[in-house]
Amino acid sequence: MLRAHEPYPALAFDRRWNIVMTNRAVEPFFADVDPDLLRPPVNLVRLGLDPRGFAPLVVNLADVRAVFRSRITRQLALTHDAELAALHDELLEPGSADASDPSVASDVLIPMVLRLGGREVRLFSTITTFGTPMDITLDEVAVESYYPADAESAAYFEEPRLGNFGLHKP
Repeated sequence: MLRAHEPYPALAFDRRWNIVMTNRAVEPFFADVDPDLLRPPVNLVRLGLDPRGFAPLVVNLADVRAVFRSRITRQLALTHDAELAALHDELLEPGSADASDPSVASDVLIPMVLRLGGREVRLFSTITTFGTPMDITLDEVAVESYYPADAESAAYFEEPRLGNFGLHKP
């Protein structure tokens, strides 16, 4: 499923947002991330919101943070998971600098604008969860797939291949 989504990024993560698998299109995004954030378990929320991760690349960081806050708050209401609570306190605290909870069009699609290679690349992502799993652990895995939101962003991923999938270091 992840490989079929290439040349666009996709990854699978567990119930605590720890990345368990990625496709090759994700790899170039890790190039400039602080190595401490890439030590297992690699947490998607921390990777996306920490200033040593992708946060400096995310133009609409407040929107992305608001979506993560909403989702993790819902999870905490159901699970009372201590690790998720610590993640919430670390990166999603309501008093954080960009915690104004801007209007996000949908909690189904996560709109993202990234500054990559001197360009703004507009993406949206969806998260797929698995219902009625045959394997008890499968219900704890979700897949996040990223899609270009416009023709210019699609062109970014379809440019002549430089390394993996034409992605450039930011």
